[in-house]
Amino acid sequence: MKLRVLLAAAGASVPGDAGFADVHGIAYDSRAVSAGSLFVAVPGFHRDGHDFAADAVSRGAVAVVAERPLRVGVPVAIVPDSRAALADLSAEFFDHPTAKLKLVGVTGTDGKTTTVHLISQVLEAAGERTGYATTVDFKLGPNRWPNETRQSTQEALEVQEFFAELLVAGGTWGVLEATSHALALRKLQHCDVDIAVFTNLTPEHLDFHGTLQHYLEAKGALFEMLDTGQDKGIAKAAVLNADDPHWRYLADRSGTARVLTYGIDALADVQGSIVSADANGSRIRISSAGDTVELQLPLVGRFNVENALAAAAAGLAAGATLEHAKAALTRATSVRGRMERIDLGQPFTVIVDYAHTPESLDKVLRLLRPLTTGMLSVVFGSAGERDRAKRPRLAEVAVTHADFFVITQEDPRLEDPALILQEIEAGALARGKVRGTDYEVVDDRKAAIALALGRAAAGDTVLLAGKGHEGSIIVGEEKRPWNEAETARVALQRLGYEP
Repeated sequence: MKLRVLLAAAGASVPGDAGFADVHGIAYDSRAVSAGSLFVAVPGFHRDGHDFAADAVSRGAVAVVAERPLRVGVPVAIVPDSRAALADLSAEFFDHPTAKLKLVGVTGTDGKTTTVHLISQVLEAAGERTGYATTVDFKLGPNRWPNETRQSTQEALEVQEFFAELLVAGGTWGVLEATSHALALRKLQHCDVDIAVFTNLTPEHLDFHGTLQHYLEAKGALFEMLDTGQDKGIAKAAVLNADDPHWRYLADRSGTARVLTYGIDALADVQGSIVSADANGSRIRISSAGDTVELQLPLVGRFNVENALAAAAAGLAAGATLEHAKAALTRATSVRGRMERIDLGQPFTVIVDYAHTPESLDKVLRLLRPLTTGMLSVVFGSAGERDRAKRPRLAEVAVTHADFFVITQEDPRLEDPALILQEIEAGALARGKVRGTDYEVVDDRKAAIALALGRAAAGDTVLLAGKGHEGSIIVGEEKRPWNEAETARVALQRLGYEP
């Protein structure tokens, strides 16, 4: 593609004949540059892409897009917002794949990954060919691979490339997590969303958004996207959780799109009810427009029933039926790192879950409490450079629902790990709990898990919360390999248990 054609998509240009250069790829990381690349200098939270423009040129970049003039020996196109330009350029380079591919975006504080998986399964039960991008993994047709980037939503370049590849592979529907960060940072600009799904909203990422209202407004951007894009032969729809009070705000942001609600307690277009529930899942009933199905959902907890209802409603909006939803949800499997059981024959239950907010931790502990005949313990921490206000609240949740807990590290990043532990512990101390009796503080997460499992007896439950599927722990700027489930298995083996 000619440079001038590509730059025009971002409202930029370069002088003279420079615009006739051929561009063979786009990169925002200088290490990914190859001969013929266009380098986009994006300011980051810790690094500024402008500082790496010269390195990009040395690796073969034929031009640079930047927010300020640079002397790097190749043409530099100046734009007011490099990140927005990256989205413009990426969509143009990959020929706007979501203008041809039908697309579901899922947003909310909790449940996004599971809901994306379930929507994909419902659509495939209806004969569609899907791909998805989630915090945990990617799916492109029959191929799946883990998400090792630690980003729930990729940068615009990867998003557009992924959907271009899905289109080439014969995909008919894409499904992706649409995080508030991604929406605020314009990563999903030029994504032509057909169905927008809302799971729930609780305080999270306030370090980035500032207030809950700003967080909600960022989520609302996904629903505004329903009012744009190509006619792909499907009515645009907003699928909203009527049990969450924020749904009306999002309905108002959805323009002319059809609003389809789902819920358990509130009256909804897709009405769900829990017939029975146990440690193996829930028997549920789903009704919509006079049709009703009953099925056994093999996922534990009310929150997974809510995820299933969201998937059923999204399926209906996409043209599937409740029978398609029943077929898919009956066969649903848990997502790695989401209520994942670790079983080496021990007489107690070990669960790995991604719960890392006070609200999600509360939900999981409330679920496990009646299923536990002995003591309920939890190991948890709180990420560095993230919402500090939630740290004592996490401990307060543990105090409320657990018999014993271990406070440990999650991802300290560039923060002082000892300070993070201290801020979490403040919540326990404020509730009158005593270290060494009611809880422990162990800096090393591996040692913390070993301690909790070593204390467990028959009938107990040990929840390992916060890391879930993640393949690393970030200390400083270093990503150290990590596997929560495998760490638990090794600890159990050292206690004498075998698979």
